[in-house]
Amino acid sequence: MGIYSCGPTVYWNQHIGHMYAYTQWGTLVNFLRYVGYEVKWVMNVTDVGHMVSDADEGEDKMEKGAKREGISVWDIAKKYQKQFEESLDAFNIRRPDVLCRATEHIPEQIALAEKIEKNGFTYLTKTGLVYDTAKFADYAKFANLKLNEMDSGARVEVDEEKKNPWDFLLWVTNQPEHIMKWPSPWGEGFPGWHIECTAMSTKYLGETFDIHTGGIEHIGVHHTNEIAQGYGAFGHQTANYWMHNAWLILKGGEKMSKSLGNGYTASQLKEMGFDPLAHKLLVLTSHYRKGLEFSLESLKASQTALFKLRNLVVNWPNGGVVDDNYKQKFIDLLADDLQVSEAIALIWKLTKDDIVSDQNKKATILDFDKVLSLNLGQKTVEEEIPTEIKKLAEDRVKAKTEKNWAEADRLREIIKEKGYVIEDGGRNGYKLKKA
Repeated sequence: MGIYSCGPTVYWNQHIGHMYAYTQWGTLVNFLRYVGYEVKWVMNVTDVGHMVSDADEGEDKMEKGAKREGISVWDIAKKYQKQFEESLDAFNIRRPDVLCRATEHIPEQIALAEKIEKNGFTYLTKTGLVYDTAKFADYAKFANLKLNEMDSGARVEVDEEKKNPWDFLLWVTNQPEHIMKWPSPWGEGFPGWHIECTAMSTKYLGETFDIHTGGIEHIGVHHTNEIAQGYGAFGHQTANYWMHNAWLILKGGEKMSKSLGNGYTASQLKEMGFDPLAHKLLVLTSHYRKGLEFSLESLKASQTALFKLRNLVVNWPNGGVVDDNYKQKFIDLLADDLQVSEAIALIWKLTKDDIVSDQNKKATILDFDKVLSLNLGQKTVEEEIPTEIKKLAEDRVKAKTEKNWAEADRLREIIKEKGYVIEDGGRNGYKLKKA
């Protein structure tokens, strides 16, 4: 079975909003392997060609990142691919079998664009090689696009030579100042964002594969254009099924985004005293198509639940067998469009089932954890901070809020004398640990 997932654009940190998607798709892959499929999971890493707009307008995100940090685009890509891979590890998401970078597959992208051109689906303008969507009658069908409304000004027209505003670039040649450039039959330039996914998915999975995943934001442009490229090159869709995740949003409906600076990373969760797998459990209590409203309060509750479940499992005796009845229910729930939240509820039901022995409960839940990857066989104990120390810490936060720096310093010294170190931050405005 072949699965292709749209991966990160590595120009900045991947925060927990991005990791929502990879948590869901990693669970999908785990489940398919759990029920016996041999799965090849491929994911791209976009390190060229993704403009600030998801269409063809604006600055390349990689170059924007390089300017922000004063390092090369190549170093930006390395830095943030490493951060992404570390985030996968932190959330216990098994890395894809193939994690492929766009810049390492330029020949494949050029070859695919040539194939589409040979089949009569392109034309040239001052901006480069353009896909002629008029040649693909079903272009608007996948996303139910209303092209007549788009034509009336929904998108900014930047190339008057384009036949239609929604025609998109396969290869860009009109940006001589662009740092990343390669020779091609159409001139020196770089690939458009959409061509990389079609080129790399079909290289590793063939012209037809089983599942293509991505965010709901990909439906109207990126995945629509991927489908068009598949028809232009091969005469058919590349993926049999397309699955799209909704977003993790903040309380009140605000989207988590890099530009707004409101996204936590896995490492920041750790610094705040959270187990990243508490966030993973929180994600798994939502359905991938519905998304999740995130708050630190809900994360704290999820951590309490995770630790409770782990400690239950660890304290039950070994030597049990998997309960077939619960296992079948677990499989049925996940086979029904990945109803992981219902599967989590099933686990809690199992913990309270007086008919199933504790040994068999343990064996069954550890078996389910092959899919969930929450380290449910690991005992976790939160360090209990004395109430007196917590009160001093809260008084110090209050003093700092009132800009009473002398009192804040005095309280810090008292806390230190009692054997604890206090730092700013954390979910309560402070972090405490033993000195």
